[in-house]
Amino acid sequence: MRILLSHSPEARELYYGERALAGLRKVGEVKLHEGSAPLEGDALIAAAADCDLIVSYRQSPGPAPVFERLPRLVAFVRCAIDIRNIDVPAASKAGVLVTQASAGFVTSVAEQVFGFMVDLSRGITRSAQLYHQNEIPGAQMGRELKGSTLGVIGYGAIGQDVVRIAKAFGMRVLIHDPYQKVDQVPLDELLARSDYVVPLATATAETENLMDARAFSKMKRGAYFINVSRGNLVDEHALEGALDSGHLGGCAMDVGRAPDQMPTSRLAARPDVIATPHTAGLTVPAIEHQSMETVAQAAEIVKGRAPKGAVNAEHWKRKALLR
Repeated sequence: MRILLSHSPEARELYYGERALAGLRKVGEVKLHEGSAPLEGDALIAAAADCDLIVSYRQSPGPAPVFERLPRLVAFVRCAIDIRNIDVPAASKAGVLVTQASAGFVTSVAEQVFGFMVDLSRGITRSAQLYHQNEIPGAQMGRELKGSTLGVIGYGAIGQDVVRIAKAFGMRVLIHDPYQKVDQVPLDELLARSDYVVPLATATAETENLMDARAFSKMKRGAYFINVSRGNLVDEHALEGALDSGHLGGCAMDVGRAPDQMPTSRLAARPDVIATPHTAGLTVPAIEHQSMETVAQAAEIVKGRAPKGAVNAEHWKRKALLR
């Protein structure tokens, strides 16, 4: 079994790790991508020409040509949950197995939500920046989390952890998720009553621009908006307008509509915005959860078994090539 690990050296260090790489090498011969640019398109196809399996970073898409032009490829393993840039129907047509990792970043992302909330409420970044410029910041009245109201849109694994932590802080919590059986309120009510609004819904066609001009106008004046989910959930022009008008007290974001789901530079540069470069899930336990899961998936694939995380096992015809 020959395995292509599509991560660049920098991405390999941050998003895969030595322990997972050592584990993958026990499964088969590992071919590493040594270029600094993301491995995609014709470059990915060329690199994987002599490989049976691709373990892919999120910046290595899996379009139809990858599956059509790599007759030896048995499986395309994504070291992430997000497989939106993998053409699963094309992979299925070609008989190639596609897998995804499960969420290992729940704790990491949930903790960052509260880091953002405290920072927004106390002006920590603003004060630090002024001190770094040898200026003395003026005193600013802060807001305590205890007794404040948090609105969580989407009650999946991260949403549930955020709610748990919020209650430990003594916050009032409002939830909206039409797909979960949980005590919840209508979206408009959540927006109107919350001091902090955190959308944690999955990015789908239905949730595209979930937070639009109308939604921001429904929010309490002076409330804070925090996005650690996906940039697709937010109409950024509407967000900008809500900040320009002073309707929002501020915003924190780990994601946006820039490439690789990064925050948009124009928004991130604003003094009323705190931004991080899509790193809310970047902790050792979070990364090792997903990278080690790809190792376990590869080990199962070598044995001709569809592993946990397979999304099209019923169409996996190329497992016959493993015999």
